[in-house]
Amino acid sequence: MLEQITVMAKAAYPLEGILTIPDSYTDKVPAVIFVHGSGPLDKDATVGANKLFLDLAEGLANQGIASLRYDKRTFAYGKQMVQELGGKLAVKEEVIEDAIAAIDMLKNDSRVDKNRIFLVGHSLGGTLAPRIDAEGGDVAGLVILAGTSRTLEEVILNQNEDAIKQLGASQQELALKQVKELQDKFDAISNMTDEMAQQTILFGSVYAWYFKEMNQHPLKDYISQSKKPIFIVQGDKDVQVSVEKDFNRYREILKDHPDVTFKLYSGLNHMFMPSVFGTLKEIWDEYNTPQTVDRTVIEDIAKWILSIRLSK
Repeated sequence: MLEQITVMAKAAYPLEGILTIPDSYTDKVPAVIFVHGSGPLDKDATVGANKLFLDLAEGLANQGIASLRYDKRTFAYGKQMVQELGGKLAVKEEVIEDAIAAIDMLKNDSRVDKNRIFLVGHSLGGTLAPRIDAEGGDVAGLVILAGTSRTLEEVILNQNEDAIKQLGASQQELALKQVKELQDKFDAISNMTDEMAQQTILFGSVYAWYFKEMNQHPLKDYISQSKKPIFIVQGDKDVQVSVEKDFNRYREILKDHPDVTFKLYSGLNHMFMPSVFGTLKEIWDEYNTPQTVDRTVIEDIAKWILSIRLSK
């Protein structure tokens, strides 16, 4: 059962969404809110030919789990947000406010068990899930899909460095110079005041404040302090976050956590679909290849969510 809904954390930014309720529900059901990764993404988390959140929503509904997905604010109102907020735009306005509003909607839906609402965050959304929970989400548990505990600057620089390795020798020199310039810009952020950061463009329409604000709320602190059940999931062919730098780092950070589960999937990419090319250089060729989320991933997420119901 699909319902068109509107998520509205701010009156100026109503977001189109879809609430999926299992067709066979007879009692209050568990539910998830999907939280997007980086970039202006629609409610299905469409990247190229693939739709991560649509696949997950349909698969979870078949397992008796409801879901709410909605357009990211920067997808629907990107230009307006830049005009209105300028350098003050941060993940709070881009992601966090709307996720909390979506959680509140589900908590007030009579068909949903308000004590079994979970965040399912992908990439940046997974990274921010513990912060969303701590800053007002207050959900039953967190599913982190291909997230990271590293700073966004570190992730971006590492991705660029990995991409350079796949270039020809003639292209590498210029690319290395550009990465060094980006590194210098990132290094300068820590010495900026908030006001300076809100006035300093790093690239495109992205200001230094976007990064400084995130660094004032260290992602590692939120997840290390969380006592909620956590399910951390990654594909071993992911070229945007890595097993060593991200998945294994989560293991170290959460070694004393009372209720955390890790699952690494062989052969899957950042979208939890079979890896086709396996390089950053060919990433858009990969994402433009029509695929669907691996069925085992969906089944494991559903089993984990339903296990929390039994044990809590």
